[in-house]
Amino acid sequence: MTTTPAPESPLSEAHRISPSLIATLPGGYYTDPEIFRQEQEHLFESMWFCAVRSADLANPGAFRTVQIGRENVLVTRGRKGELRAFLNICRHRGARLCMEESGEVRRNLQCPYHAWTYDLDGKLIAAPNLIKMPDVDRVEYGLVKVSLREWLGYAWVCLADEPPSFEETVMHAAVERLGDVAAIDHYGTENLALGKRIVYDVKANWKLIVENFMECYHCATIHPELTDVLPEFADGYAAQYYVGHGAEFGQEVKGFTVDGSEGFAKLPSVSEDQDRRYYAITVKPTVFINLVPDHVILHRMFPMSEDRTVVECDWLYAPEVVESGADLSKSVELFHRVNEQDFEACERTQPAMASRAYRRGGVLVPNEHHIGIFHEWLLEKLGGGHA
Repeated sequence: MTTTPAPESPLSEAHRISPSLIATLPGGYYTDPEIFRQEQEHLFESMWFCAVRSADLANPGAFRTVQIGRENVLVTRGRKGELRAFLNICRHRGARLCMEESGEVRRNLQCPYHAWTYDLDGKLIAAPNLIKMPDVDRVEYGLVKVSLREWLGYAWVCLADEPPSFEETVMHAAVERLGDVAAIDHYGTENLALGKRIVYDVKANWKLIVENFMECYHCATIHPELTDVLPEFADGYAAQYYVGHGAEFGQEVKGFTVDGSEGFAKLPSVSEDQDRRYYAITVKPTVFINLVPDHVILHRMFPMSEDRTVVECDWLYAPEVVESGADLSKSVELFHRVNEQDFEACERTQPAMASRAYRRGGVLVPNEHHIGIFHEWLLEKLGGGHA
């Protein structure tokens, strides 16, 4: 197969331009459809991908379809309560099995084209004239299974034939950031209830969103509400840069809310050391986890093209808070504003990636140098700097 070579990264030649400046990726890495295709193959279709919140599929027969790389994946809950994932493709002639983004079937999954029918475990159980074809192996011609693990109350799927270790990749991100996985367990995320979900359609490359989340050099410029709550962010240092460090709330701040007013009771197992602090975790390639004492905010990115990314953001609270009908607006509004400010900045940046002024990329100042680690990781995944 003929491929278009990616522009060579300056990281492979002159990573450090000066003591203060490090080279970024060239602009082509954010605009080239061929590079995006390779990211689909080597990242989104090869790594663990956070697909669905488990509680969204509460009943047997509930399903959701998600786009992961070039594949459409169907996640459904079986009759015994377990989650299963399959490629959303009928084995007969390749029609998409479920066209809706979400729904619920009574017993089985049936292709609307020729009525091939599968049970919730993916086995072929019926088709017109199937009894006249006794040689058809109903398991062999069942739906193509996709590996699935549950963690933090979400279903993570992997399209690879041999998935990488979940513990050494996904869970390692929590260890790498917080020092040990027990620290994230204190928030009991898998037992929290969904208080709010907002879906953002961002006209920017997914990497711009990751890079933005990883640094706080921009915080004093575009996040006034956030820096009021977390004053140390005004200095430009990202909380996730330091292992085990959480940005401390301002002295007069009572809660992680848009005006610093009181939030909700601390989650039961959150330690005293974690109280009044904000922690951020990046789980490569497409998940951000934000931890505060009374709730968790989790972003899932779905890269749709080289210049478009859909972001689903969930605000998760103790079940009794949601069930009580408590007013979540000030709590939600803080990070909603942060999201809108960040995504506007990314959309402002995306057009420049195609400019000749950014042909060789830009630079990272010391507060952003850790983004270079992300770039090196990406280049390694793509084959050392060449597509």
